[in-house]
Amino acid sequence: MSLSEEITAESLCEGLGAEEDIIGFAHALGTRVVFGKGSVSRTGELAHEIGGSRALIVTDPGIAGAGHAEWVMTSLKRAGLEALLFTEVNENPTTEDVARCVEVAREGRIDILVGLGGGSSMDTAKGCNFILSNGGEMKDYWGSGKATKEMLPLVAIPTTAGTGSECQSFALIADAKTHMKMACGDRKVAARVAILDPELTLTQPASVTAHTGIDALTHAIESAVTKSRTNISSAYSKLAFSLINEGFEAVIRNPSCLKSRAKVQLGAAYAGVAIENSMLGAAHAAANPLTAHCGVAHGQAVGVMIPHVIEFNSMDMEIRAIYETLYAGDLSRRVTDLIEMVGMLKSISGYGIDEKLIKILAGEAARQWTADFNPRKLEDEDFVRLYTAAM
Repeated sequence: MSLSEEITAESLCEGLGAEEDIIGFAHALGTRVVFGKGSVSRTGELAHEIGGSRALIVTDPGIAGAGHAEWVMTSLKRAGLEALLFTEVNENPTTEDVARCVEVAREGRIDILVGLGGGSSMDTAKGCNFILSNGGEMKDYWGSGKATKEMLPLVAIPTTAGTGSECQSFALIADAKTHMKMACGDRKVAARVAILDPELTLTQPASVTAHTGIDALTHAIESAVTKSRTNISSAYSKLAFSLINEGFEAVIRNPSCLKSRAKVQLGAAYAGVAIENSMLGAAHAAANPLTAHCGVAHGQAVGVMIPHVIEFNSMDMEIRAIYETLYAGDLSRRVTDLIEMVGMLKSISGYGIDEKLIKILAGEAARQWTADFNPRKLEDEDFVRLYTAAM
């Protein structure tokens, strides 16, 4: 059997007990998911099918430098579309990043967006779509379902295996002044097409592979136990965890293994669907202030907090039982082992966090939107204990 034949959703999920409709992304809000080696070459064809003629590729300098943007642009032009390029995406995009993207999109009179890169690229493209299609400011869309007009079609092409943004209807944009992360959601902003090509992940720096992999694993773990979990979301969470847990360790040991990278990429997308149907929890609530105040990369921030959140939530026997369905062992220890394997720090003190800052971080964490979905209720003092444990 050839490598290309092996890398299918069905083959990667074989033996994991997945239902056919789960494998088929039946609950991804109408997003058509195209998965497989070399699938990025179909970008132009797929964009043409959903009605685009002038595309804006939203990406970051690293992705452009790796040649991926040029390849996508070529595919679009071959399909008869005009293509423009926006390469000013920053990690943890802000309202200022979105404003710059909107300016380029307006000048180019674009009618379709292509988000190419990690979650930051896809979030920037979604944020641009809100303002370009509905006007106003990002804060006007903080929450869910606040856009009144139709939006432009979006093609999402992840080059990392982490955020699952390609299968979500939310853009996470930080206010440039307050640094507060705003989750802006609307079914209309979800990607019309998501292209999962594992070959694109081969050019990731090792640090990006590590951070996004831990983020994806955390998505699977947190979405499995939120207050909003359903039978549907639970099926996706479990499938996502199985793929990521197995594939991520294999990628750490052999970064060039395309099949292992495909497992993590597919698992990250399934975790994105789980989030869409379940939300996230306390690890993400605690991570956001670490990023906003201290510049800790998102994957590092959730990674340093999730073992302690697992311990906190495991005091609820029902939640402990759910964790045991994900991993037949010490889940907190398993996550810690993976963090050690990729060389990430296990304590927030290693990121220069001073104990004097903990109360400020805790206060902000308690007011993060994901905190409300954690299975165990948390007050400021609970977050103080979580951060203290992570010291």
